[in-house]
Amino acid sequence: RNPITSEQLSGLARVVRGNSLAAMENIPLWHERDISHSSVERIIIPDSTILLDYMLFKFTDLIDTLLVYPENMKRNLKMTHGLIYSQRILLELAKKGITREKAYELVQRNALESWEEGVEFYELVSSDEEIKKLLTKEELDACFDLDYHLKHVDTIFERVFKEDSI
Repeated sequence: RNPITSEQLSGLARVVRGNSLAAMENIPLWHERDISHSSVERIIIPDSTILLDYMLFKFTDLIDTLLVYPENMKRNLKMTHGLIYSQRILLELAKKGITREKAYELVQRNALESWEEGVEFYELVSSDEEIKKLLTKEELDACFDLDYHLKHVDTIFERVFKEDSI
């Protein structure tokens, strides 16, 4: 609902990052202070701090008014026919000792068919004879577990919203 604000914050982050590069270029010459340092600092320090203050204000408002629709998110994930799990299958196949290239070939041929035909990816990979030789049904089922990708969400929120860090 806030694409303009999100895009603006993304663009302004590049400006701050660019200013940090100018600051980093000053570091090797700190022992030889001259006006080339201060001329850069006179611009990037006030500009960056004012810009960061503005960005934090806008970001806080964005988060405070953020609307999340879990059912829509699930519906959007289902529209992929399970293709979002292809990377995990590729990695599990590679763990079984086949080359990454071979694993990619096995996953890709099923992914392309799923995408082009609208068939569930799970159905295709679970019936693929080459994949069945390498992954058990339990291992394959585990590859399609969304919770695997969300397992660290609580830890991330704890780190971000610790009271002593606010």
